[in-house]
Amino acid sequence: MAVPLFELARSRTTLDEDQLRHVQRLVASWQPLADLCFSDLLLLAPTDPDSARGFVVLAHVRPTTGQTLYPSDLVGTVVDEADRSLVKRAWRTGDVGSGDATALGSRERVRIECIPVRCGDEVIGVVSREASTRSGRRLGELERVYLEVFDRFARMVAEGTFPFESQDAESEDAPRVGDGAIVLDADGGVRFASPNAVSALHRMGIHAHPRGLSLAAVGLDPHALDTASRKRHPVTYELERGDTSVLVHTMPLIERGAVTGAVVLMRDVTDLRRRDRMLVSKDATIREIHHRVKNNLQTIAALLRLQGRRVRSPEAQAAIEESERRVRAIAIVHETLSRDTGDVVSFDEIIRPLVRIAEETASSDALRLRFSVEGGLGSLAGDIATPLAVALNELMQNAVEHAFPLDRRSEGNVTIRLSRDADQIVVTVADDGVGLPERFSLDSAKGLGLSIVQTLVTGELGGTLEVDAGHPGTRATITVPTTRS
Repeated sequence: MAVPLFELARSRTTLDEDQLRHVQRLVASWQPLADLCFSDLLLLAPTDPDSARGFVVLAHVRPTTGQTLYPSDLVGTVVDEADRSLVKRAWRTGDVGSGDATALGSRERVRIECIPVRCGDEVIGVVSREASTRSGRRLGELERVYLEVFDRFARMVAEGTFPFESQDAESEDAPRVGDGAIVLDADGGVRFASPNAVSALHRMGIHAHPRGLSLAAVGLDPHALDTASRKRHPVTYELERGDTSVLVHTMPLIERGAVTGAVVLMRDVTDLRRRDRMLVSKDATIREIHHRVKNNLQTIAALLRLQGRRVRSPEAQAAIEESERRVRAIAIVHETLSRDTGDVVSFDEIIRPLVRIAEETASSDALRLRFSVEGGLGSLAGDIATPLAVALNELMQNAVEHAFPLDRRSEGNVTIRLSRDADQIVVTVADDGVGLPERFSLDSAKGLGLSIVQTLVTGELGGTLEVDAGHPGTRATITVPTTRS
């Protein structure tokens, strides 16, 4: 398991809190640097700042634009100064240096460039760019420009102006160098545009070659460059042209305190935004379905209520009232689902109306019941919440109807306890009523309510139901897995 950067740095180095935050910002924003130099980057810090006899690898990033030199993660590796004398020199002098060395963990000769990481007035570590020396291919224009831009970022790292003081956390759809890159000069003119950047501009309806043009002329927002240059931090925005959406990330290039240009990364996110809109539409449709189901269930409950008023038989009237309560319990779940995004519902929002239903059933001048809820379950999938809500409703109704006979009790308490962990959900309904009848057995129980609970809990939810004496009263416990198989 990977060791978190903060934990590793605290245990193996003497970096203070400000230096740790600087290192964390660097690691959060250095992927473009690895892509620009087509190389692995290692962040090293001395394990003993007095002697600097060893350096620990705090972070390792691989390029997405080229082949990695190190397939295995090197984080936590301790490098002896004898194997990386250039690292020690960069750390001691504060100057960028390069040369040949032996690859870590092998005998292959590699080309390394060591860049001191400056925080304030102090060098706190070294970024080592490591690449194979075996490639004899001549570099094209794109490679030459990218390496030149990397060198400018390397000088910023050595001067302490990179990473930027203020930078948004990188999102999954953030542009990368390979998506498309534009290099700007100090005046904001386009000095170079990668083929992927040109293609993105073409999809936006801009067909002129961008080289030599201003940002406004190529259809990009010049105010983003002004903001990035003035505030000395990256600016990200989304640009829409017709049906095309492009995410634009502008990073200023700073040298000796002056902005000398910028790098603009572009990513065509049209398909991503189309899928986002489809998901929003799907969620809205699902919520509308839940809303209509809830309305239909409430109509059914109202019809049952009307029918119950016309029935003369007490047994039939009681059966209709029970059916009405069950329908209302299911309607509560669908009402909550109609308000939430996706097929997840806050079960804690369902509990309150379920308790109100039980309180309505128990309301009587001759009997005073107090309901209380302890704990919570948080959010549950709809296919778990619905049967669980119906089962909980049945257990509360059982407590109301059987635990407190009017000839023996005038008041009582019903407690609902809710808990969950990574594997299971536990719901307990406990009362302080008259308790279970002698020789009670769940297997031989003939009541419809317990039969419904058993069917839902064991059949639909794959869980268990236990009913035992609560001393005093009765305790019913539902245990179900957090996910359905």
